[in-house]
Amino acid sequence: MKQIAAAKFKAQCLSLLDAVDADGIVITKHGKPVAKLIPIASDSASLIGSLAGKLEIAGDILSTGADWDAEP
Repeated sequence: MKQIAAAKFKAQCLSLLDAVDADGIVITKHGKPVAKLIPIASDSASLIGSLAGKLEIAGDILSTGADWDAEP
């Protein structure tokens, strides 16, 4: 897997986006990995909305379920 320093990535970002392969590119700062650039597979686009109508939410998803009183 290819590694590149963040400063060099910044300077070459557009060309690296065109050349990224399936293994991706690890971006480093001071020699330590901080991010990984990977291409989006065309198959992932079919996942968007694939569970529509197949899931049911039970209860209030914004509640913790605990009763509490904010008054002192």
